[in-house]
Amino acid sequence: MTFIKIILIAMTALWLGACSSKEYSKQESAFIVLKTPTFRHADLGFIYEGHDSLKVEIYSSGQPVMRLDITEDNVCMSLFECMDKESFNKTVLHASYPNNVLENIFKAQKIFDGQNMLKTRNGFTQMIKETNKYEIEYSVLNKEVLFRDRINHILIKVKRMGQ
Repeated sequence: MTFIKIILIAMTALWLGACSSKEYSKQESAFIVLKTPTFRHADLGFIYEGHDSLKVEIYSSGQPVMRLDITEDNVCMSLFECMDKESFNKTVLHASYPNNVLENIFKAQKIFDGQNMLKTRNGFTQMIKETNKYEIEYSVLNKEVLFRDRINHILIKVKRMGQ
């Protein structure tokens, strides 16, 4: 009988834990531009950063129009079903991108393991090129992040507001 009670308590705790919302330690408003061959969005939004997750919401006329939830393994997007990062890159960005590229862009961190990184006084830039696959300009300067892939027609721009 005690074994059944322990199992029921454990299952209840797991069920309640799964329903709890994620904790985010940092929230910033930003002007966000996402242009890929699959979709286009440009408007004000919020970026929420947590220990092991990231959430991006874009609003238009005060209504949420797009939401991205990025965890250690998956990307969930309001326009698509949740998928692992490799599948997301293949479907939305480019199959040869590293799995963490989108998360690193929104966190204003280096991409492609810092390949061709040039540090500047206000941040850094990266020019990354692989013939017939991608030609990427990436810069993190002050509060602005710009990712542009000229071959695959992808533009991601994040301009943080406030402080």
